Amino acid sequence: MSHFLRNRWAVWCLFGLLTAPLTGCMNNGFVPRTTHRQSQYRSAQLWGQNKSMSQSMAQLQQQNDQLKGNLNVANERIRNLNDERAQMAERFKNAGRSSPLSDEANSRFEDLVRRYPGIEFDRNTGVAKLDSDLLFESGSDEIRPQADAALKAVSALLNEGATKQLRIQIVGHTDDRPIVKASTKAKHPTNWHLSTNRANSVLLALKKNKVDERRMRAAGASMYESVTSSKDPKAKAKNRRVEIYILAPDAKDVAAWEQPRS
Repeated sequence: MSHFLRNRWAVWCLFGLLTAPLTGCMNNGFVPRTTHRQSQYRSAQLWGQNKSMSQSMAQLQQQNDQLKGNLNVANERIRNLNDERAQMAERFKNAGRSSPLSDEANSRFEDLVRRYPGIEFDRNTGVAKLDSDLLFESGSDEIRPQADAALKAVSALLNEGATKQLRIQIVGHTDDRPIVKASTKAKHPTNWHLSTNRANSVLLALKKNKVDERRMRAAGASMYESVTSSKDPKAKAKNRRVEIYILAPDAKDVAAWEQPRS
């Protein structure tokens, strides 16, 4: 072999020795170093992403817990506000309407309810409700003879003992049927007229039975303070009534009206 060929062969052998470790040999079961490094780099990337996602999840969980805590606090505040509103509504409802009657007078009124169907009485507020169908014919403000005994009994209670010093507010109520009958309309053009005229009739009946008229006031609420929105005729009849409010002598407002129904 010539000197030139021997040198060239030596160079190729040296190049082979240098490159063999870099490329490896798949036939011998080794993974190429470049592939191995790429796998390590990808693994490092995935580990970093997983760690970042874990941190994000932890932050989201913390935020979720905080939001749940805030929601619980908000719900508790809403419950407290609703309780306070209910208490205030109850106080408003009964403002100026707590019964000034004695226990004995309350018991007498309750006995009156048992004796005369068509009369209701609220011990807490001192309000007696008289069914208009007990007192009047349909569309009329004239007291029926059948109601005389009940009104005499009410008058007697209003004139007894300390009750005689109390004020009386009489309020007429109708249902929502418009006045259409010509003979009725001539005297009561609207439900306002009918409700007020009926209150006046009860006031005059009490006056006839010796209740001092200076203690009394009359008003009408027409159809706007109904006790039921039912269309059933029997239930609807409860809206036709005359209420007698029994108030303390120094009461400035004769009645604490209910909020109008929408």
